[in-house]
Order: sequence, then C-alpha cells, then structure tokens
Amino acid sequence: MSERDIHPDDVLRELGEYRASIDNLDAAMIRLLAERFRVTLRVGELKHQHKLPPADPAREEHQMRRLKEIARDAGLDPEVVELVLPPLMAEVRRRHRELGKSASGTS
Repeated sequence: MSERDIHPDDVLRELGEYRASIDNLDAAMIRLLAERFRVTLRVGELKHQHKLPPADPAREEHQMRRLKEIARDAGLDPEVVELVLPPLMAEVRRRHRELGKSASGTS
C-alpha cells in the first residue's frame, strides 16, 4: 500500500489518536508537577524550620546526573533534562526563599 492509497480520513483519525495521547500525557505531567511542588513545599517548610539553606547545590547536581542517565536509558536525549530541570529547581528555590520571607513578616 502506497501513501496515495491511504485515505485522508484515516490519517486524520490516526492524528487525532496521537493528539489525544499527547493531551493525556500533558495532563499527567501537570499533575505530577503539582505533586512534586506539594512535596518540595514540605521540604521547604522543613528546611525553614531547621534554618537550612533553600538551595542544595550538591543535591541538584546529583539529580541532574541521575535524571540524565534515566533519560538516556529511556531513549530520550539527556539535553532535555537540561531544558526542563533547571527551571523547576529555580522555582522550588524561589518558593523556599518566599517561605523565609513570609515567616519573617517581610514581603
């Protein structure tokens, strides 16, 4: 069967199925990110309570290496980790700093 033998409706149906899968995966990623931020909030509260710094560069570096390896094993270009993880970590650090500001009464 050549490409000319494929009916346009079949292509649109298949495209719709792929897009529905992408939509479901995007929703799952957002839910996972929300859960990640809920957990990192608890981490931030614990750090603030015990006067620990909001950032842990050694932990961040370890995570970067670990997740790049997971990406490689999953057949994903590890550079994607470089695009995704640093902004997440920056947002977590920002939220941790905000915990300190709100607890001290500054804004």
